[in-house]
Amino acid sequence: MPSIIDTLSFSDSYGSLGPGFSTLQAPTPLPEPYLVATNPYLAAECGIDPDQMQTDDFVALFTGNRLASSCQPRATVYSGHQFGQWAGQLGDGRAILLGEYAGQEIQLKGSGLTPYSRMGDGRAVLRSSIREFLCSEAMHGLGIPTTRALCITGSPFMIMREQPESCAVVTRVAPSFIRFGSFEHWYYRRDVPSLQKLADYVIRTYYPELTGAENPYLALLTEVTKRTADLIAQWQSVGFMHGVMNTDNMSILGLTLDYGPFGFMEAFNSRHICNHSDDMGRYAYSMQPGIGHWNCQALAQALVPLTGSVEETRLAVDNYPNQYHAKMSELWHAKLGLRSSLEHDSELIQSMLTMMESNRLDFTIFFRRLSQIKMKDPDVDVTLRDSCIDRPMFDAWINQYRSRLLQESCDEPLRHSAMKLSNPKFVLRNYLAQNAIEAAQRHDFTEIEKLRKILSQPYDEQTDHESYASHPPDWGRDLAVSCSS
Repeated sequence: MPSIIDTLSFSDSYGSLGPGFSTLQAPTPLPEPYLVATNPYLAAECGIDPDQMQTDDFVALFTGNRLASSCQPRATVYSGHQFGQWAGQLGDGRAILLGEYAGQEIQLKGSGLTPYSRMGDGRAVLRSSIREFLCSEAMHGLGIPTTRALCITGSPFMIMREQPESCAVVTRVAPSFIRFGSFEHWYYRRDVPSLQKLADYVIRTYYPELTGAENPYLALLTEVTKRTADLIAQWQSVGFMHGVMNTDNMSILGLTLDYGPFGFMEAFNSRHICNHSDDMGRYAYSMQPGIGHWNCQALAQALVPLTGSVEETRLAVDNYPNQYHAKMSELWHAKLGLRSSLEHDSELIQSMLTMMESNRLDFTIFFRRLSQIKMKDPDVDVTLRDSCIDRPMFDAWINQYRSRLLQESCDEPLRHSAMKLSNPKFVLRNYLAQNAIEAAQRHDFTEIEKLRKILSQPYDEQTDHESYASHPPDWGRDLAVSCSS
């Protein structure tokens, strides 16, 4: 079998922007690398032979210990707002772009120091690498735009976080890792030619349909704003919390980018903060839609020198709330099995959320069980009702919901099927990820692979894996994760 190092041919279109946009940077090798996890389905999609994934050369390449001859590895520069404050220049402090292959950028995260590492060590730990690998694939399974993960490699080499932890490298795949902060970088440097060069590259490469627009830069802002609003509505609909929605973590393609202190909602609390470093709750669940708008406004500010009109730029980004609410309404209706939209539906949805929060109902389990409700058999309600503290409150809402269903003409079995396609049975709960991490720290990687397979089909019943769809154990409730990785 020919070596993957010899057969992969990377292109370097990002490098064509010039040296100011990135720095050539070879990864720093790790000692004694080993394979932790692979994603053979993504490999096949990228034109990589999955059989190659078990070879030493594959491990060496995707740890950064050896490079393909076509590789021109580079770290990219960007800036950004972090927790609402201008942070200045940032950049790939521990990620190195190998290049583009099969229309995708392939990036090693945790591959060593770069010129943008600041006070960091350029490394990622096994714990955070497993979380990113599993969650990016879980989001893909949910149908939510996201970066992907090809593999994880590990090493016995230790680094210090809150305590000593072993290193790992996760290989990330996406059409592009360009962020809102990539544009902010040039705006705040008052370098309009470089700002325009980046915008032209993004339009030409990722939004070619906009090249003929009267104002392509305004059209770009409009499309990115739409994609961002839609993305965050999708997050809200499955109870996903990103945890650190800084502008340098916002994708110009509307992808879920940079998995750090994320979490999926369990006992519903609209003010839940999944990142215990977020002391002020800026990125709480209920705050995400507004923060998405704020971030689009930051991007709009950066694009004003190109759009040419402050007023038109403001109008483009001001459409965010309408786009978000329209998408969110569409998703709530789908989750409730409602094919039509009626005047008082917003009241039904709001009363549902209030009831869920008052009773601390598990977000994923509630909607999945709601998918089984039958019009002529209230006994099906029992499991949901028994989960409630305030049962009269539940009774009032479920009666309101049944009355609304009577206004639909959909066949009940069809409604059940449609609702299950909008209400996943499986999400990456923090305790499931923690179980996989602890097993991997003992060099047992089977739980990672098992979870990857389960989460790739989150809407299927998968009756052999019921325990993965149950409430978290006591120790796993209300887990919060820090930015440390």
